[in-house]
Amino acid sequence: MGDKTVKRIIFFASGSGTNVENIIKYFHGNKAVEITLILTNNPNAGVIRRAEKLMKPLMLFSKRELFDQSILRKIITINPDLIILAGFLLKIPKEFVKAFPKRIINIHPALLPKFGGKGMYGNRVHQSVKDAGEQITGITIHLVNEYFDQGEIIFQASVDIASQDSVEEIANKVHKLEYTYYPKLINKLLFY
Repeated sequence: MGDKTVKRIIFFASGSGTNVENIIKYFHGNKAVEITLILTNNPNAGVIRRAEKLMKPLMLFSKRELFDQSILRKIITINPDLIILAGFLLKIPKEFVKAFPKRIINIHPALLPKFGGKGMYGNRVHQSVKDAGEQITGITIHLVNEYFDQGEIIFQASVDIASQDSVEEIANKVHKLEYTYYPKLINKLLFY
């Protein structure tokens, strides 16, 4: 199999990296997919340890580097088929969106357009879902544009929640959806 058939993916993550690890394991042994780079803006992120454990290239960068386009220049040299956000908390600059149209995706732990936007991540989302008395929550996988959680929705999956569910129980239900569907959707986007 020649290099031209190998699909290159890169990740942006700010947190623990459980989705990154799950996706890497999903593609383990698949010679048609190369995990080219994992980028993080958080020097204390759990994704750093996961990248080391999985022996994947990692790059730590500053917010300034994201916005002064030095990161963009590096990514352009990689020319990834897909840029995957997995718990990445900074807004992607519009220059990235222009450089990689329809090639940047994100997963959000709620059913957008509800419970999205700046500052809505992790347990903040689940607490808001609980506070609103929702009976259903889920995940949204969407294309990334220059606004938080407003890109075109590609896929959603939902799960029932009960009023007595704790924030942690809601989070666990949503994580199961993430782990099940995010890798499969990435595979579909790469090889449609």
